[in-house]
Amino acid sequence: MLVLVVMIARLVEMQTFSGPQMALKAERGRTVTLTLPALRGTISDADGVALATTIEARNVTADQTLVKDPRATAEVLAPLVGQSVARLQRRLTGGRRFVYIAKGITPQRWQEIKALSLAGIFSEGTSQRVYPAGDVAANIVGFVGADGRGLGGLESSMQSTLAGLPGTLAYETSSGGERIPSGASKQVDAVDGRDVRLTIDRDIQWVAQQAIAAQVRATKAESGTVVVMDPRTGDVLAMATAPTFDPNRAGSAKAVNRGNRAVSDIYEPGSTSKVMTAAAVIEEGALTPGSRLSIPPTLPRGGSVFHDHDPHGTLHLTFAGVLAKSSNIGTILAAEKIGSRTLYSYLKKFGIAEPSGLNFPGESRGLLPDLKDWSGTTFPTVAFGQGLSVNALQATSVFATIANGGVRMQPRLVAATTQADGTMEPTPPSAGVRVVSQKTARAVSDMLESVVSDEGTAPMARIPGYRVAGKTGTANRVDPACGCYRGYTASFIGFAPADAPQLVVSVVLQAPKRGHYGGRLGGPVFKKVMSFALQERAIAPTGTKPPRMRLSW
Repeated sequence: MLVLVVMIARLVEMQTFSGPQMALKAERGRTVTLTLPALRGTISDADGVALATTIEARNVTADQTLVKDPRATAEVLAPLVGQSVARLQRRLTGGRRFVYIAKGITPQRWQEIKALSLAGIFSEGTSQRVYPAGDVAANIVGFVGADGRGLGGLESSMQSTLAGLPGTLAYETSSGGERIPSGASKQVDAVDGRDVRLTIDRDIQWVAQQAIAAQVRATKAESGTVVVMDPRTGDVLAMATAPTFDPNRAGSAKAVNRGNRAVSDIYEPGSTSKVMTAAAVIEEGALTPGSRLSIPPTLPRGGSVFHDHDPHGTLHLTFAGVLAKSSNIGTILAAEKIGSRTLYSYLKKFGIAEPSGLNFPGESRGLLPDLKDWSGTTFPTVAFGQGLSVNALQATSVFATIANGGVRMQPRLVAATTQADGTMEPTPPSAGVRVVSQKTARAVSDMLESVVSDEGTAPMARIPGYRVAGKTGTANRVDPACGCYRGYTASFIGFAPADAPQLVVSVVLQAPKRGHYGGRLGGPVFKKVMSFALQERAIAPTGTKPPRMRLSW
């Protein structure tokens, strides 16, 4: 009777008090929970051609408690997953119910493994990020890490848009690891990421990358960038960087080559910045393109003596001639007619030291000293493009503002994203901000056409049949290694057709060792990229004649 009472008490305790806990523990022991990955959204160019997409893959997993012979299993698996037998044997030995054996294998390879019927070897669905175009637009698109999370470019900045939300699947298994057909199961479906369509034209991007890479090699430059923009909308059609990298093998690339130099690297623009000075002076009514200026051989200001790039006697130039000849002294004399405060205000209007609006990872807004911090030499140096810093996208935007009749459009890189119902939601262009009048923009544009004339600094940038406006830049370069001026930044920025602008192309070369003048180094790259872009977008010549501007008196 005593034994019977004890047994009854124990049964009551197990059924009433411990029963639910024991049942829950048993359920957990036979329940497997899998993550259902969400498909990452596709990044495509303006025509919908994929630059980054996701393909189906499998992760191979193991339940160590079910593996009968770790050594034998490892010998069979090793050649199929590309690992050593010793490493696999260690992964297969122990008491863990879930370990990863290999990640991201193809579905075909998993079928080969599955056909072997190896005890304790399972798989789960996953995906693999691939970049079909290789290095085309790689510095824009970016790359993902081993966990599928964006680590660079738009893959990083648009992580929440592209990634989606993973789901889960929980089900009961038998002691042999097989799913119990009548067992309990619960599934929460994954929500796939949204697709992103860019403003990038893949063909123009490819030509731009090839052109700047070739010039970087030819000049032994440290790096180079090309930006192509539609001035009417702010759409970025290409943003090329050299050296670049292949996002399919991002881990093997240098970190410095995985960034987007067009927005992250800043430099003193030099003479391309004179466009802003010229626009400010004309807008304020201080000078006209035909105004006469006497340019002395040197100009003392603020305790320093300023020179032009080539020695000369006293020159008699019009304001248009000052821009065409890229005279530093003439630009200083012109800027002095409006003063430092006015010049500073126009530089800010043009977007200097302001964010571009792209919200791109690693983007720098550039540098422009506060007016209160200007020294005696700041004003003259800023007037001709030293003492301030920009990135290549900002410099391109300045010329796009002139090309767009004085209205600055915020640069746009994302054209549209998909919504929950699968439709594409366009990203509207910015409203635009007027910086100078249309009359001033037209006058500056006419002056810039003189730069590519035989009397200007960049006749090599001319394109037969088209009117081209542009400006060279040859600036002393700040070397981060010493914090001193060492080497040069050579650049050329222009637009076409000059009388009805539809494209702006900027070319920047950092620390070239074979030559350093912007017209000679950047002009040919501009010509190649602009010529292709005009043809690719079926932009016909306007057939009009360029203005005849007097450059000297």
